[in-house]
Amino acid sequence: MSRGVGSGCPSALLVALGLVCFARPAPSAQQAPPVGKPAIEALRFPPLRFEPPEPVEFRLRNGVKVFFIEDHSLPLIYLSARFKGGAAHFDRGLIAVTTAVPALLRNGGTRSLPPDSVDALIELYALDMAFGSGGQSSFSSVSALTRHFDLALELWADMILNPHFDSTQVEVWRGRELETVRRRPDSPSSLTISEFNHLMFGDHPVGWIMEPEDLEPADLAEPRLRRVHREIFCRENLLLGITGDVRQNDARAKLERVLAKFPPCPRELPHPLAPRIRREGGVFLIPKALNQSTVVVGQPGGIRQGNTPDFFASRVANSILGASGFTSRLLSRVRSQKGYAYSASSFWTAPLRYEGVVGALTQTKSETTVAAIRLIREIIEEMRAAPPTDHEVSVVIDDFVNGFVFNFEDPAQIVSRRMAYMAEGLPFNWLELFLDGIQKVTPPDVHGVMRRYLRPDSLTILVVGDSTKFDEPLRALGFGAPTIIEPKGVMR
Repeated sequence: MSRGVGSGCPSALLVALGLVCFARPAPSAQQAPPVGKPAIEALRFPPLRFEPPEPVEFRLRNGVKVFFIEDHSLPLIYLSARFKGGAAHFDRGLIAVTTAVPALLRNGGTRSLPPDSVDALIELYALDMAFGSGGQSSFSSVSALTRHFDLALELWADMILNPHFDSTQVEVWRGRELETVRRRPDSPSSLTISEFNHLMFGDHPVGWIMEPEDLEPADLAEPRLRRVHREIFCRENLLLGITGDVRQNDARAKLERVLAKFPPCPRELPHPLAPRIRREGGVFLIPKALNQSTVVVGQPGGIRQGNTPDFFASRVANSILGASGFTSRLLSRVRSQKGYAYSASSFWTAPLRYEGVVGALTQTKSETTVAAIRLIREIIEEMRAAPPTDHEVSVVIDDFVNGFVFNFEDPAQIVSRRMAYMAEGLPFNWLELFLDGIQKVTPPDVHGVMRRYLRPDSLTILVVGDSTKFDEPLRALGFGAPTIIEPKGVMR
């Protein structure tokens, strides 16, 4: 029986069945292409070029600086405003006013529109309107469909420039804050953090805690509200950002029309003083009949934000210690190995103009309170005694690098960050400088900042819990008997 050439099939059988047998190609001397893993490893791509949009900068005729990015992907326009001025620029007696003013700009109506009319306009035109404050700045934002933006801009300016401070809304806000103060001791986490800040920073805005005495009706009298409003929401304090479905010339024209109404600032706000941070160690107890203790330990951090090796090394050190979740030493030891707590983490704040604090916090059952504190101190000592492994450092650096792209998710985010950098006195390319600095950190660098700045024997330790259930007396930690403190702001 004959066979087809190179087919390996009986030709007569194929013909009888009406089938075709395709010729099999002759073996070639050329090597077959790779498959599987070798094929993947052989892939080659051109280098990735990540080029996020850069904001355009311009100034309005009244001197207000604007950051702008054009984006026609959606028929939306987003405006953000940042004002220099917050609680840190005023004395302690105005803490309630500086907190209330931004909220009342949103809810207190204008001279021409009562609060319910403002709410109706915002709802009818689907506007997203926000006001707030924090520390040394106040902020506001509005976003709207492109076809409604002119109306949104006029309403936003009216709310900022012509607030009514409706007395009913002032009382609503005061009652809500009083309730927050009353309930504050019911949240051990919030109570512990606020009291720790007060311990460390004392009579400084970072350490201030709202008390019932700050919320008397006279504290929120209209002249006080208008004074703070006048000194914050004015021209020289303002930075603007605008992004979205609008051309630059159109955006400039819209802003010129509205911003011309903004008055000049009556004075330059004073520069906030640096705090005097507590440096001596000690143990403090807020007694509460609970089955679980909330613990925070800390000390002065010694680091300021800046383009310095110590700053970048402290960021990596904090991640290894407890800020990176399950890969951190605190969580793996306190939770996974010992089972003392569900969570444990660290912090290392680094403000631009003064040092922050470094430490750790956790919640543990009453019967393991002292053991958990001892373990935290032991982990800090270990990081001071020897450098971290290359693997620990590389994991943290990879996390920072891989998360870099999420700083550019949308134009509004890019513009808001640029505004923050300018307000805080950071270079515009701070994010790139930060990434570059983080990538240069080595294990000896981390070891160095831990040895230079951490002193486990001088920690301030604050515990909220029931000392009658503790595994040992708190004096066993080596600081003597604990100081009993009464929470700030408790209703009497």
